[in-house]
Amino acid sequence: MPYMIYCMDRTDAGDLRQRTRAAHLDYMITHSEQVLYGGPLQSDDGLRVLGSLMVLDLAHRIDVEAFLKKEPYACAQLFSEVRIARLRQMVPEDPPGLLMQELARERKSMTA
Repeated sequence: MPYMIYCMDRTDAGDLRQRTRAAHLDYMITHSEQVLYGGPLQSDDGLRVLGSLMVLDLAHRIDVEAFLKKEPYACAQLFSEVRIARLRQMVPEDPPGLLMQELARERKSMTA
């Protein structure tokens, strides 16, 4: 089950992200089988990092919380805010045809 982790950096973190980046990258590589995708959240001009987004393939929220307990940015208390939510992947379609099935179901419920 995909889980989305949305993290915003502390405004007073200074160079904490840079100091812990190597450990973070090593952790992501070590857990690459669970990491579907992720990366830094950036300002509109791409010049500043605002936080991090990770989408993990883990069975339960408790697994996500365990992942975060050892994640170097989280351990360094880089984040001022962390949001975790289950994600139902629809795009790209998984399985193929999912969007058409959802559309048909919505149209049927509108006429009922």
